[in-house]
Amino acid sequence: MKLFLSTDFEGTSGIVAWEQIIEGKPEYEQGRLLLTCEVNAVISGAQEAGASLFVVNDAHHFMRNLHPQDLAGEATLISGRYKPLYMMEGLDSSFAGVCFVSYHGSIGAERAVLCHTYSPAAIWEVRLNGQVVGEAGINALVAAHYGVPIVLVSGDDVAVREAEMVAPAAEKIVVKHSLGRFAAAHLHPTKACELLYAGARRAVERLRCGEPLAPPSFTLPVRLEVTFLVADMADIACSVRGVERTAARTVCLSGDHLLDIYRQFVAVVMLARAFAEG
Repeated sequence: MKLFLSTDFEGTSGIVAWEQIIEGKPEYEQGRLLLTCEVNAVISGAQEAGASLFVVNDAHHFMRNLHPQDLAGEATLISGRYKPLYMMEGLDSSFAGVCFVSYHGSIGAERAVLCHTYSPAAIWEVRLNGQVVGEAGINALVAAHYGVPIVLVSGDDVAVREAEMVAPAAEKIVVKHSLGRFAAAHLHPTKACELLYAGARRAVERLRCGEPLAPPSFTLPVRLEVTFLVADMADIACSVRGVERTAARTVCLSGDHLLDIYRQFVAVVMLARAFAEG
């Protein structure tokens, strides 16, 4: 049985500041170790229940946070920026399940630690078929395209709650409770890893028992609306084929092909972020 892990960073227990999750900062190594332990807890729990193949997509920032020799289960690691499917690179229909590990809340969410949606320098809000979504909701488009269920979601309480829309049957593991954008009440890392281990084990046991865990489902045509911080970013986004401008700062991507919508979204985010970075 193959499992796909899309691993972010902000949703790890003990993490409340950008300085803990950006390469080169003094606290980064400690943050990286906390993340690695949580990822390995998921792999080990799933392995205990019978999963045997793991692909881990390091999906945070420069996407070089996990070291291949540190991963449990002889997992395959996908790392580095500008992957074709970005946070979901490596997924295909051969996987039994998807795990979102260390996810965070969407930009604008109330009391959501380190909240943002793909790019805090570019994106103000994203709506999927009219509903505000975070990264779990957007990334679920890829899981839906390949027909793979989301079987586990971990992170802070806001991220886990937001994921309910696209993964109602997934194991939900809350490792910290957000108190604000830069504050949270954390489980002890040992306790967090115990919960992640048990949650991953349950997820795989459910799959092996034949429980019908459905992949995400969206009403077609999908309508993905992206509102940027400034109108100039929408100007640039409109250079991507198929992008429709619906307001000064908002563009819309729509269609029946979920993977195309996701690819378009990644393209407009990359363009807007490049603009923001000068």
